[in-house]
This record gives sequence, C-alpha cells and structure tokens, in this order.
Amino acid sequence: MTRVVTICGSLRKASLNAGLARTLPELAPPGMTLRLLDGLDSFPHYDADLQAQGLPPVVDEWAQAIRAADGVVIVSPEYNYSVPGVLKNALDWLSRLRPGGPFDGRPVALQSVSPGMLGGARAQYHLRQVLVCLNARTLNDPEVFVSGADRFGPDGRLTDPASRDFVAAQLAAFDAFIKAGP
Repeated sequence: MTRVVTICGSLRKASLNAGLARTLPELAPPGMTLRLLDGLDSFPHYDADLQAQGLPPVVDEWAQAIRAADGVVIVSPEYNYSVPGVLKNALDWLSRLRPGGPFDGRPVALQSVSPGMLGGARAQYHLRQVLVCLNARTLNDPEVFVSGADRFGPDGRLTDPASRDFVAAQLAAFDAFIKAGP
C-alpha cells in the first residue's frame, strides 16, 4: 500500500485546483491511497518569535502526516507568476523542523490547474526551488499542467478524459518513483 497525502495550495473551496485534488483518489493506481490535508488556512503567518513559543498545532499535525506518508502530491494554482502565499507560508513553517524535516528525502509530485494556457507552470517551477531547500525528492516527469476550466464538471471534479488519463499516468509514475526509492 502506498500512502500519499495531498496538499492543495488554494483556499477557495470551488477552485479548480481543489477540484483536481478531490479527483485524485479516483485516478490513483491500485494500492495507492490519497488523503487531502486540511487546515492550510490555519497556519499563522510565519514569525520566529511565534515559533519560539512553540509550534502551532497545525504545523505539527501536517509534519506528522507528511512523515507517515510515502509521498506528497502538491496541487497548486499560480498567483502572480509564483506560488500562493498561503502555501509558501505553510512550507516555511514546515522548513523550521530541520534537520530531518518532514520533506527530507520525501517523494513529491506537483500538479497545477489554470484557466490560462500555461496551466500554472511558473508556480510549479518556483515550487521546485522551494522543495530543493526542503530536501524533497521531486518527480520530474511527467509534469501535470491542466489548462482550461472546461475540463471540469459542475461538481468541480476533473471530467476531461484525456486530462484524467494524463493525471492517472502521473500518479502511476509517482507510485513507481516512490517504490524505486532514492
């Protein structure tokens, strides 16, 4: 059994990225389970003075969930050519648990959705830079960029057959990446 946690970088419940994150369990290969982490909106703004008082409970909860998982899928929109601030803030908190932080050596796959043609590519490339600092082991190929809101149904789930097949192929490749080890 491959246990994967999913992080969605959008707070909006009806976001396309949240829709993709909710669709992932349907597209997972046999033997892979995906669980969406809740509470991104609960991370306080990173502040070393606050950290000195002790980790906020959400930081510890996410760190434990990531450490218990075999891998992490991050599904994130692109804001102003980069990573959403709330996602970057959560990663900044999690980075404070070093050495041996929750992402240290952890396999990570990236996905993004955008109504535009680039599908969130610039955010993914910035996110890869952050993950290097966290010592994550990032899946490089295949990359998943879903462009166009028309690929989603009224319930917010990914419905476009070609996009579903592509995302499923990445999840299968991610499963193999996890099992292959470092």
